[in-house]
Amino acid sequence: MFFKPGIIALFISSLLISGMLLYASFTGALILRYWDIKSGSESQLRLERKTYLVSTIVGYAFVFQLISFFLFVYTADALHPFFTGAMCAVGTLNVNQWGFPLVILKLITFLLAGLWLILNFADNRGYDYPLIKVKYLLLLVIVPLILTETMIQAEYFLGLNPEVITSCCGSLFTADTKGVASEIISWPRPVMEIIFYVAMVGTLGLGVVFYRTGAMGYGFAVAVFLTLVISIASFISFISIYCYELPTHHCPFCILQKEYGYIGYCLYLLLLLGSPAGMGVGLLMPFRRRPSLKATLPTIQKRLALTSIIFYLLFTAIATYKIIFSNLKM
Repeated sequence: MFFKPGIIALFISSLLISGMLLYASFTGALILRYWDIKSGSESQLRLERKTYLVSTIVGYAFVFQLISFFLFVYTADALHPFFTGAMCAVGTLNVNQWGFPLVILKLITFLLAGLWLILNFADNRGYDYPLIKVKYLLLLVIVPLILTETMIQAEYFLGLNPEVITSCCGSLFTADTKGVASEIISWPRPVMEIIFYVAMVGTLGLGVVFYRTGAMGYGFAVAVFLTLVISIASFISFISIYCYELPTHHCPFCILQKEYGYIGYCLYLLLLLGSPAGMGVGLLMPFRRRPSLKATLPTIQKRLALTSIIFYLLFTAIATYKIIFSNLKM
C-alpha cells in the first residue's frame, strides 16, 4: 500500500515543499530584519538579488501545495478498497486519528498559499518591492503550518493499517452521531438552502459592486470566506443528497467517485480557487495607495474579483442544476 504512486508523490512533494520553504524562510527572516530599499549597501543589493530566486522558489512550492491538496483527496479515495468498512475517502481518513485533521490543515494551507501567490504577483508589479515585507511575514506564518502538515501526513500514511475496520461515510455523516457534521445535518434543509442562496447572491452582488466601483473590497473578501464555509456546510446538508438522489446520504466525498462523473472535483475546484481570489481582493486593499502600485493594483483586484465571481457563479449553477434535475424530490 505504501508504494502506491499517490502516496510516493505526496511524500516527495511534501519533502520538496518543506525544504524549499525552509530555505526561503531563512532569507525571509533576513529581509524582515535588514531590508532597506533606500540603502545602497552591499548587503541590501545582495538581498535584492536573492529575493528574485527565493520568490520563484516559493511560488513553485505553493503551486505544488495547491495541487497536493487534490492529490491527497484523490489518493485517500483510491485507497478505500484496502480497508474493511470504507466506501470512499471518509473511511480511509478515519483509519487513524490523523486523517481529518490533515484534511483541515491542508485546506488552510491551500488558502494561505493562494493568498501568498496573489501578494507575490502584486509585489512583482511594483518597481520598489512594495509588498516584500508583507509577503515574507506571511511566509513565516505559513511555513510552520506546512512543516506541521508534512509531519502529520507522514504520521497518517505510516499509521495506515489494512487490518483496521473503519467506519463508512453512512455512519459518520448522519444526524445521530456527535460532531459538526451531525449538527449541520440536523438543521432544517429549507433553512440551509435559504442561507446558502442568500449568502451566494450577497457575495456575488458585493463582487459586482467592487468590480464596477472599487468599493466594498473588504466586505467582498469577508463575504467570500463566509460563503466558502456556508457552501461546505450546504454540501453536507442538502447539495449532496440531490447529487446522490438519496435523502440520507450526506457524504461530501463520495461525489468524487466515477459513478457520479467525478463532478465533485469540478465543484471543489471552483469553490477553492474562487475563494483565495476573492479573499485576495481584501488582502490587497491596504496597499492601493502605495505609489508604485497605484496604477496596477486596482486592475489586479478587479481581475481577482471577476475570477471569484465567475467561479462562485459556476459552482452555484452546477449545484442548482443537480438539485433541479435530480430524481430526488424533497
